[in-house]
Amino acid sequence: MVREECKALLDALNKATACYHHLVLTVGGSADSQNLREELQKTRQKAQELAVATGSLLTTALRDKHLDAEERSEFQRLWVAFSGCLELLEADMQRALTLGTAFPLHAPRRPLVRTGVSGRSASVAARALSVRSLRHDAEPDFDVEDLRKLEREILQVGKMIHDMEMKVNVPRWTVQARQAAGAELLSSAGASTAGFLSVEERTGRCDLSKALAATVFSAVLLAAIALAVCVAKLS
Repeated sequence: MVREECKALLDALNKATACYHHLVLTVGGSADSQNLREELQKTRQKAQELAVATGSLLTTALRDKHLDAEERSEFQRLWVAFSGCLELLEADMQRALTLGTAFPLHAPRRPLVRTGVSGRSASVAARALSVRSLRHDAEPDFDVEDLRKLEREILQVGKMIHDMEMKVNVPRWTVQARQAAGAELLSSAGASTAGFLSVEERTGRCDLSKALAATVFSAVLLAAIALAVCVAKLS
């Protein structure tokens, strides 16, 4: 039950982290707005809450000395995936701080970076946060206060990463993956090959002798047609 709960939390953390990454890419672009900054705040807070819950469960599980080898290996794989999510979240938070400082919302004639993204991104955040609507009204200095809060939260995430490394020592190079690198690409390619082979099995493999006989028959037929045309012209 604990393992399934950890997987569910990690899946939710993955989605929230991916959503936050998507939103950070629009900061300073043509889709940037006060509403986007609010969505960023909500998304990163949700990701941090999920990270705290996931880290607590995984730490308790991995410090259990009664775990068998199979269970421990599975929790170690979850731990590696969890630590990767935290590092990506921290990097995106630092990127959001840099971009938010460079592109303040209420600066006069604020230059925009043409990212190619336009419109509203509320639907993406709503799917990740499972909310029906997002708040649109905010104070004029919302982005200033939010950047200060973001600085503190970056330190908190960094401390979380440090603490988890001190509490549970799981070297990444010792954790074995359950499938080889690029297995998804290989599986899709294998499916295509299997489909091709199934068609080949239904239609039958090419017989070289039959193909040669068909070629000879076609040549004789063409020669007969040419001869008939010549006789018709001479007569």
